[in-house]
Amino acid sequence: MTRSSVPVIDLGPWRSGDPEARARTAARVDRALQEAGFLLVTGHGIDPGLPARIREAARAFFRLPAEVKEPYAVTVGGRGWLGPGAEANSYAEGAPSPPDLKESWSCAADEPTGRPAVDAEWFRPNTWPAEVPALHALVTEYLGRMRALSDELLELLAEALGAAPDLFTRHTAHPTWGFNVNWYPGTERTGPPLPGQFRIGAHTDFGTVTVLDRERGAGGLQIHTDADGWQDAPWDPAALTVNIGDLMARWTGDRWRAGRHRVLPPPAEAPAEELVSLVYFYECDPHTRVESLPAPTGRVVHEPVDSHHYLRAKLDAITVT
Repeated sequence: MTRSSVPVIDLGPWRSGDPEARARTAARVDRALQEAGFLLVTGHGIDPGLPARIREAARAFFRLPAEVKEPYAVTVGGRGWLGPGAEANSYAEGAPSPPDLKESWSCAADEPTGRPAVDAEWFRPNTWPAEVPALHALVTEYLGRMRALSDELLELLAEALGAAPDLFTRHTAHPTWGFNVNWYPGTERTGPPLPGQFRIGAHTDFGTVTVLDRERGAGGLQIHTDADGWQDAPWDPAALTVNIGDLMARWTGDRWRAGRHRVLPPPAEAPAEELVSLVYFYECDPHTRVESLPAPTGRVVHEPVDSHHYLRAKLDAITVT
């Protein structure tokens, strides 16, 4: 996969305030999201020490015995531990597969709106493991930075469409989001992968933008494009990986493609490889009406959807029952 299809976007010129620099950055983003739905983003200002500390704390939790983790077990969309076999992301594409080879610690938006029905479904309290008390404060700090960065990215995306800066952020006054710390252990934990089994099966994300802090690995992220098929995702140690999800693709009338991706199983040449990814899924205010932008920006007119009816159906689809 070439750097042209998944470019490195430095946010420095965007943040400079210079109109020409901002326009050049926005044009590169537009091209990349049409081709692959993915970007590598540098100049984001996230201290690399913070995700490193989160990984250290998360590994301490994931390496606990299963019986210690079990009281925190939840299903997809819950707040707590998603254990082995809980999720199969390829189900979202209607593709049967064995469950994904991962565990996750999952949290989500938890500041109530004051609307009981909405809060009961989308803004429940988060749970934190008593055995690893450092995780709570570290993740809370990271989430604040991810929220601010995601809104900035939405403003950049609006500029890339030649639209008003608040085209998307007018719908993020009280948004939902999800956050997974994904643990991909080696085969000594998972056993050898079954035919068609991945650490995460092929899928597109469901929301607006996803911000991923990942470790490089042989059993790592792959991206699918029409031009190249499946290819290893480009790597830059200073970059965050950003992709758009299904809601954003619908919103742009399929001008931009939701980034299709998967995570390879533990490789035969390195069966003990262990990776931890931090995945922030950004969405929008509950029950936003998402309508396709008209031509010439949009290319397909989708039926309008209620954002959170749409998201709930997607989350239910990948749950292993």
